[in-house]
Amino acid sequence: MTAVTMHLGEIGQQLRAFRLESGMRADEIAARLGVSRAALYRYEKGEVIKLDTVQRLAELLNISPLTLLGVGFEYYSKPDSFFQKITQIEGDIEQILQVSDPVCYQVTSPAYDAVLLEAHTSQQVKEGGDVMEAPAILAQSKRRALYSQRKPSIISMLPEKQIIDFLTHGVGAGIPMSETLRHKARQVAVQEIRNIITLIDSVPMGLQFSVIPKNITTTSCIFMRRNELMAVAINPFRCDSSAANTAGIAMITSSPEAVATHQQMLETLWQTSLKGQEAIDRLKKLVEQHGAV
Repeated sequence: MTAVTMHLGEIGQQLRAFRLESGMRADEIAARLGVSRAALYRYEKGEVIKLDTVQRLAELLNISPLTLLGVGFEYYSKPDSFFQKITQIEGDIEQILQVSDPVCYQVTSPAYDAVLLEAHTSQQVKEGGDVMEAPAILAQSKRRALYSQRKPSIISMLPEKQIIDFLTHGVGAGIPMSETLRHKARQVAVQEIRNIITLIDSVPMGLQFSVIPKNITTTSCIFMRRNELMAVAINPFRCDSSAANTAGIAMITSSPEAVATHQQMLETLWQTSLKGQEAIDRLKKLVEQHGAV
């Protein structure tokens, strides 16, 4: 009962977000849930909700009742929908612990997105279609802006294998690019790793990095916490990926067992990864060996 009670605030936030984004009147939503408008507003504030109402609310939000209660699993087959959800979660958290990508996206430079947007645009022009917005890139850019506003604590562990690939091929390794743009993508990759070296050296408050040696195989995942509420995301999508060149299924859950298991794994990995001057020395060596442009 404790886990469900703790999650009532989250349910209320989802309900309120749905009401504001759907354009539906409060009376109409209340009618669909079989409750009064006053009860609807109480649920939005995080008050106790009946199980039969949970079932109807889950149907309204198009998710499973278990997921709504925080013990189920949400699955995403496209990078844009996954990063949109992560952005929504990160808008209300205090701590992030992650093994994700060769960089920490939240502190990347605008040049990172600029290369991806240029590749996206040139590919659409080449295919002769209208130039459309890239939803995954837009969703990601909101994450950076959100971090700048809220500054949650971040511990980011960078896998050495991914760093080598990043330096070798540049931003957007799997995305088709011209030779000129690929050269630019490699230059941006080098600069992003150098920026991380600077951040490690300056030790900014609430932001820590480590390097996972290449002999350790890892799964990309993100642990997120706000007070006693926690969630974990298993993520096959790199921040510089696109739906056209990526296949995989991402998963997000607040299941206590999944959260506890991944938290323990990430904390152990942090202890064994390279930090401080060791991480700086390793990154400088990788830039020297693989970052020639």
